Amino acid sequence: MAQLNFRNATLIGAVLISTMSNSVTANPVISLDDAIIQAITNDPWVNGNNQKYRATLARSTAVATMSDPLVSVSLMNVPVDSMDFNQENMTQLKVYVSQLLPRGNVLDIKQAKLTTSAQKYPLMQEERKAQLTLNVTHIWLDIYLAQKTINLITRDKTLFEQTADVARASYSSTVGKTRQQDVIRSQLELIQLDDRLAVEYQKLESAIARLNEWLHVFQDGLHDNKPNFDAIATDIKVTDSLPSIPLRSNILSKNKLLSRNSLAQLVSNHPTVRLIDVDQKVALKDVEIAKEQYKPQWGINASYAYRDAMENGDDRADFFSIGVTFDVPLFTNKRQDKLVSASISDAASIRTDHLLLTKSLITQIEKEYRNLQRLTQRQQLYITQLITQSHEQAEASLTAYTNDDGDFSEVIRARIAELNTQISALNIDINLLKATARINYLTTQSLLPYYPDGWTK
Repeated sequence: MAQLNFRNATLIGAVLISTMSNSVTANPVISLDDAIIQAITNDPWVNGNNQKYRATLARSTAVATMSDPLVSVSLMNVPVDSMDFNQENMTQLKVYVSQLLPRGNVLDIKQAKLTTSAQKYPLMQEERKAQLTLNVTHIWLDIYLAQKTINLITRDKTLFEQTADVARASYSSTVGKTRQQDVIRSQLELIQLDDRLAVEYQKLESAIARLNEWLHVFQDGLHDNKPNFDAIATDIKVTDSLPSIPLRSNILSKNKLLSRNSLAQLVSNHPTVRLIDVDQKVALKDVEIAKEQYKPQWGINASYAYRDAMENGDDRADFFSIGVTFDVPLFTNKRQDKLVSASISDAASIRTDHLLLTKSLITQIEKEYRNLQRLTQRQQLYITQLITQSHEQAEASLTAYTNDDGDFSEVIRARIAELNTQISALNIDINLLKATARINYLTTQSLLPYYPDGWTK
């Protein structure tokens, strides 16, 4: 009986010690919200996007300006025998100026096209922010999952080590029912736990490396053309408690997912859909530019010719000329008609892209929502039944074994089943939050105003 009490006390004590032990670490701890804020703040992509936005607005001003006038200065009809400027009546110093006028309203349309195109860059920033939020959330949750899984395995590994010691002592003393295969089984389980720990540490280190990509502080280095990154800790930790990630958009109506028409209306304000809307408006401007090609292009020119006085001193009259030029679009079936047709087809293809993206977003929302429902059901099942029952089964097996009324293999199986149940419950919690984060991304709403012809009013 003394041997049995010793074994019972040792196993129960190992459980209590492994459960209560908390490791102290100096590694920095970062919350999900802080990680998202740092990733968005330190994203160098935003700087390049702002530069492109300013460049497009500058081009919209430049493209609305008429071409520079053409000036030519020429010396005409100079006699080659004497090279005298006043010998012949037709000898002149001529200044010629010509200006080509824009075809129809093509300059205004081109300016409107670039101003409209500039709308893409603020929308791209919104989409980038939403995508970064989703990516960082997934990485942060991967780190949390790896950390918690390591803690669970480490806790049970301590228990398995104590169990293996008790099994070896019991087998050596020939007291109880412990067999050699029980000792081998306990050692095998320890080796397998070490392997599982190695896998989880690999996942943890990989996730930390991916998160560090977004947490580095970026400096543009415009003066030395070398980007600088402030160093941060490479072995960061995340907070011990799971964050709350609620659904940002009301996709439910009377506990049911919105209809597809309602979802289509919802995703119509998604930044990626708005980007296609901008592309379509730009394409329509190309149609207008193509139609302007039916109009003639005009040009004006003027010249002034100076003549020197005659050899006898009499003055000669100077000459002044003015004229216009224009082209005549006669062969429109080969050029203008085809340009208009091509522009219209381009605009139509963009409408197809809009439809395809809308359908894709709706389908992804429906899939993630159903995934969310099933994960919630499984989460409740684990909370209300599986975790409790697996723990009770493990305790019952341990009690039976310590009283010489159970099998050692059953104790091992029960403890492994309890560990696997806890890890499965943790995975469900993580996957549920990831599904919620994906739905939040898919239902992202642009906060930018909608102008048909650009931001400036």
